[in-house]
Amino acid sequence: MVEVDDLRMHFGGIHAVDGASIRIAKSSITGLIGPNGAGKSTLFNVIAGHFAPTSGTVRLDGEDITGLPPHELFHKGLLRTFQTAHEFGTLTVRENLMMVPPGQPGETLWNAWFRPGAVRAREAMVRERADEVIDFLEIGHVAEEYAGNLSGGQKKLLELGRTMMVDAKIVFLDEVGAGVNRTLLRTIGDAIVRLNRERGYTFCLIEHDMDFIARLCDPVIVMAEGKVLAEGPPDVVRADEAVIEAYLGRGLRNKPGAPA
Repeated sequence: MVEVDDLRMHFGGIHAVDGASIRIAKSSITGLIGPNGAGKSTLFNVIAGHFAPTSGTVRLDGEDITGLPPHELFHKGLLRTFQTAHEFGTLTVRENLMMVPPGQPGETLWNAWFRPGAVRAREAMVRERADEVIDFLEIGHVAEEYAGNLSGGQKKLLELGRTMMVDAKIVFLDEVGAGVNRTLLRTIGDAIVRLNRERGYTFCLIEHDMDFIARLCDPVIVMAEGKVLAEGPPDVVRADEAVIEAYLGRGLRNKPGAPA
């Protein structure tokens, strides 16, 4: 589905991504791990159009999408979330979801004045879709809560829900577990697995929680110093000597589920 070839992203003399090539298969949940500063988020930002690469190519279903801006990639079904959730804090959870679908007739004053029926009909459809997402994620108890009042984990669920409001082909999740308690992290993981298995969503996710990665992801891609270091099933990757060496001195050995 996504093919990245010899991608490089340089910031002056800093080679944040330095010749990385990866493949993300359709309907997979691919994990992307690596020490801090490995280039993971920069790679995501280049794929998702936030940075134009120094060199290299990105393809989606065979189409060259290198350097296309995020709004164009959004319409092609490529979505990216961030480590810090980007919710509309003064809107409710339901309203946040209803903001996502593009091209709603109510967005123009002309339609609001002269085509109120079309505006109401479309709004009803979007609300119905939002309610389906709320039911799927089991967040009905906060549907009318202002998004700014949600916990970190609830905001991550809302971000996941926003990707469900459009026909996403692939979703890039950046540290979905950051600042999330264990109970909500399991809920988020369950939702990702269900979306993958029941609706065919393709995911690529950055995460430092190795247990979470091992539970959800196959394959796992390891980056270090801007390059792809290893790739394979979670157990194989965690036993790889080069992967263990890349993490030495960064505390991973002391984390549950870390390479031994």
